Amino acid sequence: MVVGKSRNKRMRTSYKTITERPMDYLDKLEAQSVYILREAYREFKNLAMLWSIGKDSTVMLWLAKKAFFGHVPFPLVHIDTSYKIPAMIEYRNRLAREWKLNLIVGQNKQALKDKLTFPDGQVDRITCCKNLKSEALKHTLSGEWARYKLDNNSGEFFEHEDRTSYTGVIVGVRADEEGSRSKERYFSPRDKNNDWDIGDQPPELWNQFKTDFAPGTHIRIHPLLDWTELNIWEYLERENIPIIPIYFDNGSGTRYRSLGCYPCTKPVESSAKNVKEIIEELRSGKFANIAERSGREQDKDGGGTLEALRRDGYM
Repeated sequence: MVVGKSRNKRMRTSYKTITERPMDYLDKLEAQSVYILREAYREFKNLAMLWSIGKDSTVMLWLAKKAFFGHVPFPLVHIDTSYKIPAMIEYRNRLAREWKLNLIVGQNKQALKDKLTFPDGQVDRITCCKNLKSEALKHTLSGEWARYKLDNNSGEFFEHEDRTSYTGVIVGVRADEEGSRSKERYFSPRDKNNDWDIGDQPPELWNQFKTDFAPGTHIRIHPLLDWTELNIWEYLERENIPIIPIYFDNGSGTRYRSLGCYPCTKPVESSAKNVKEIIEELRSGKFANIAERSGREQDKDGGGTLEALRRDGYM
C-alpha cells in the first residue's frame, strides 16, 4: 500500500494546536513527523521505538506523545552497552518513570562476560560496536535474547516474559547527521536479519510512502529524517523539552555534541551553557565545517565504517 497526502484531509483535524498563526518551518516538521508516526502505527504491528537518550530520540519521543495525545503506544528500547556515560542512564530511568514509559533494555551479556570489548583491549572499536550495539539490537528486537523491563514504581528492572519479535522499529536518525543516514527513507526495509541493502530502498517522491513490504521484512521508520541539528535544538527550546545536562558546558569550556559510550565519545570545545546558547552557536556557523559526530571515535577508524555498521543493523 502506498500512503501519502491523500489522507491529509482526514489528518488535518489532528493539527488543531496551531489556530492563530500560519505554520512556520518547525510546525511543518512537527506535522510531518506526527503524520509518519501515525501512519507507522496504522500500517505496522509489533513496533518498538529506539531511545538512545540523546536529543534526537528524545524529540522523537516528545513527538510520539503529541501524536497519541500524551500516550506513547510503543515500547521504548534502549541498548545498554554498560559503557554509557552514567548521567545518561540516570536521565533515562528518571524520565521513563516520570513519563510512565514502557522501557525495555537489551544487552549483549555474553560479549561483556567474555570481555569482547574495546575498553578490555580484546577487539577494535568497530567490532566492539558490532558486539555491544548491532548484535544486541538485532537479538533484542527478535526476542532471542533477554529483555529487561523497568518497573516504574520501584525503579528496578526485571526480565520481561514477552519475547514477541518487533517487526519494525522507529529510529531518530536525521539525513544531515552523517553520510550513510542521508541514504535512508522514511520507511526503510531491512531483511529478516536487519541487514540494510542501500540499493533496495523505495522511492519516496511527492510525499508518497511505500508501506507494503514482503513478509519477513524488518522496517526502520525515521520520523526525523528531514530535521537538522539546528531544528532539533530550536524545537527543544520551543517545547521546553527536558534534555540531559551533559550537552551543556559545565565550566570546562567543553560539552558533548553527540552522545555515545564514554570510551569512544569526546566533547567539543564550546562555552554554550543552555539551549539558547547552543542555538546561537549553531547559527553562528562555528560548527559549519565540523561533523556533528566528530567526537565519536569509532567513526574515524577507517573510511565508511559507520555505513558498514549500519548495513549490519546499527542505528
